[in-house]
Amino acid sequence: MKILVTGGLGFIGSHTVVELLQNNFDVCIIDNLANSKMSTVDNITAITNKKPKVYCFDVCDSAKTKEVFSTERPDAVIHFAGLKAVGESCEKPLLYYHVNIDATLSVLNAMDSVPTCKSIIFASSATVYGVPNSLPLTETSPIQDATSPYGETKIINERILQDWAKVNPQKSAIILRYFNPIGAHPSGLLGEDPNGVPNNLMPYVTRVATKQAPYLKINGNDYDTLDGTAIRDYIHVVDLARGHVLALNKLKDFRGVYICNLGSGKGTSVLELINAYKKATGVDFKVEFGPKRAGDVPANFASIDKAKRELGFECKYTLEDACKHAYMYQLKHI
Repeated sequence: MKILVTGGLGFIGSHTVVELLQNNFDVCIIDNLANSKMSTVDNITAITNKKPKVYCFDVCDSAKTKEVFSTERPDAVIHFAGLKAVGESCEKPLLYYHVNIDATLSVLNAMDSVPTCKSIIFASSATVYGVPNSLPLTETSPIQDATSPYGETKIINERILQDWAKVNPQKSAIILRYFNPIGAHPSGLLGEDPNGVPNNLMPYVTRVATKQAPYLKINGNDYDTLDGTAIRDYIHVVDLARGHVLALNKLKDFRGVYICNLGSGKGTSVLELINAYKKATGVDFKVEFGPKRAGDVPANFASIDKAKRELGFECKYTLEDACKHAYMYQLKHI
């Protein structure tokens, strides 16, 4: 079975490509290298002993995307490509609407041109739940008003996929709502290494811990939580990647729209994560507090009962494992 992965050299994408190759899927990648590196291909190859084919261009280019689909004839698509920083989306909303929505439209149009390409897995997000009415969040929790343009693009894309599936009854749209992926591959060869200043917490922590930054600034310590810092559901990126393989295997003959949360099922505050990181690595560092970041919610974490029940999903790695693996990766990539 051939899988085309957009954004396949990024953080989640590269780990998913590894899991796909190790489960004997044929994989090709489209990635524009906006927030990734071509050297990731060599690291994927070192882990799997298989080298995926990579096309380097922006998937928003509909003509090129259709050309690749015509050449590769994939059976399914995993669509990661897009921008993902909540705070940045509040500063650059038009950029996020352009990139994140046009990319999905381009992929779906390309799928329509290849009748044998039956399924798409879309990388959605817990941000679609907005400010939750209650926790944990289930797949039937209401979709709330987005707290950022990034979140709004996920809501819009989910609607696009549902409308597309209605008029393509022979195809399927699998929407996986991610919570907060962290960590790195246990080999130390793959991890989160964003270009420029990190927007996510874990790569920021690892840069401070490896003395590439003087201190860690936490965005907000006056949330309505036990320690005042935001609560999130942190999942090891390899566990998240495994969820995609489970979804493909379980749903290869499924038609329609399938929605599922992927998280750890546990809420962890930012301070709890930092303490777990220090304990797992034995490294101490300075922490300071700053103002809340636009678009962030006080708390969210998942119910993963559906993923366990229907996909056979379970997390193999702990929070401490994720911290240790992220630290090991950063040490190798200073």
